[in-house]
Amino acid sequence: MNYDIAPELLGSFSSPLLGNIYIFVKFLFIGISLFFIGVIIYSIFKTTWIRRLILWDMQEFITYKPHGVRKLAKQWVKVKSRLDTGMESEYKLAIIEADSILDDILKRMGYMGDSLGERLEKLTSASLPNLDDVKEAHKVRNNIVHDPDYKLALDEARKTMAVFEKALVDLQAL
Repeated sequence: MNYDIAPELLGSFSSPLLGNIYIFVKFLFIGISLFFIGVIIYSIFKTTWIRRLILWDMQEFITYKPHGVRKLAKQWVKVKSRLDTGMESEYKLAIIEADSILDDILKRMGYMGDSLGERLEKLTSASLPNLDDVKEAHKVRNNIVHDPDYKLALDEARKTMAVFEKALVDLQAL
């Protein structure tokens, strides 16, 4: 074996030209790596993944309530304030909105069905203690929507809203 070629080969790797190319390639790859690390960090903070995974869980742990309850509570106050207007059309709208809120909550909880009526049929009195009252309140909502001549008194509207509110509290949505 001829080992005389090894010093020439090693000498070519330590040449100043190759050293400069090596440094350039090294900085190029460091720059590319930093760019992609920046893209990853930007993507994580722009998506809701990090918020759901960490921040929402931390909020739920600290407040002992599911995420979004505060927003729902504000929406519920707005819906209930419609009863203070003194107008029957606002009473009707409040009941329709309350029914819609309950429907959205049940969808998020995973109850299947095309309408709130079908979702309510899948519930039991163990999961919702005032289930019969909620079904009656849903019938009031259906009367409002399907019968334009349906008359709704303030007392009936308050009772119906109280039923929806109790259901939302029982489902821990309020």
